[in-house]
Amino acid sequence: MKIHCDRARFLEAFQIVASVAPSRSPKVVLQNVKLEVDESSVVLSATDMEVGIRYGVEGVEVETVGSTLLPVGRFSSILREAPDDKLEIEVTAKGVRVHGQRSNFLLPAANPDEFPNVASFNDESYHEVPAGFLKEIIHRTIFATDNESSRYALSGVLFELNDDDLIAVGTDGRRLAKMQGPSQSVGGHKTGDATTIIPSRALQLIDRALSDHEAQVKFSAHSNDILVQCGDVTIYSRLVEGRFPKWRDVFPKRDENMRIELPVGLFYSAVRQAAIVTSEESRGIDFTFGEGNAVLAGEAAETGQSRIELPIEYNGSPITLMLDPKYMSDFLKVLDADKTFSLEIKDAKSAAVCTTDDGYGYVIMPMARDR
Repeated sequence: MKIHCDRARFLEAFQIVASVAPSRSPKVVLQNVKLEVDESSVVLSATDMEVGIRYGVEGVEVETVGSTLLPVGRFSSILREAPDDKLEIEVTAKGVRVHGQRSNFLLPAANPDEFPNVASFNDESYHEVPAGFLKEIIHRTIFATDNESSRYALSGVLFELNDDDLIAVGTDGRRLAKMQGPSQSVGGHKTGDATTIIPSRALQLIDRALSDHEAQVKFSAHSNDILVQCGDVTIYSRLVEGRFPKWRDVFPKRDENMRIELPVGLFYSAVRQAAIVTSEESRGIDFTFGEGNAVLAGEAAETGQSRIELPIEYNGSPITLMLDPKYMSDFLKVLDADKTFSLEIKDAKSAAVCTTDDGYGYVIMPMARDR
């Protein structure tokens, strides 16, 4: 096997694929990236047996075909540190030779036949989702998951795929983020009653690997795993096992709620300012709405006080609830600063519901007032 590649482009692809490979594993072979070369494609693949990726690299000149294993740590360092714009990668009897105009490396090569197979996308039943929308779904839900929870399967995002839409839900039990939007079923694909919870780590990989926002993503869910394909990239992931909360029950009925329209950028700034005096022991901020103002007040004995006022278009009777500013900030920072959102609140003990006009909903449970 012998190829010639652009170092920077190959490095970008290798880093995405190498992020899947475990730094430690009883199966030492998994600490490599497999390079497969034929006349029509150059593919990098990696897996930790839970998540896997196949990544086609463009702009590579193939001299001879074949395959090899590339040790993640040392090969990444070569690609980062080599001063050459172009590199030649060749498998010889002594190992893998990486050669540039001013650098030359020889690495030992393990047997590529020992590397486990990483699934390709061959499904005829799937959903088509615009890549830009899928990335937005990930950004707007993944932050609300909880990798530490043992009660529910909260370490991933629930995906519900219907005939012509997609609903994604992330929650840690204290707040919940839901994004809904259009997607197209092909071949009758839908999740139905199946619980499809995609681990956060796999979603981060999908987000990183999708570079063309205009591309269409093929998304296929099975009983225990998913396959995602976009262009020359295929990602496999096992699903999170366990029960997911009945998320529809979390959204309060809106009949009795007070509804306030708020500017994203200005409100985000006010939240950050009010949070300056909070601490781990005193995280809560009082959010008061009424009489044409939103007042955000924080107080901690050891760090001081804050009071931030923001004019709003709500002149009803004041209502106050205590929220964790981090939870509010997490929601606001994934929105466009020049847009607005709706905040619905009922009283100090009920959940606050934030919604946008593009299918995004966010629920925050209030904090107990202990000061």
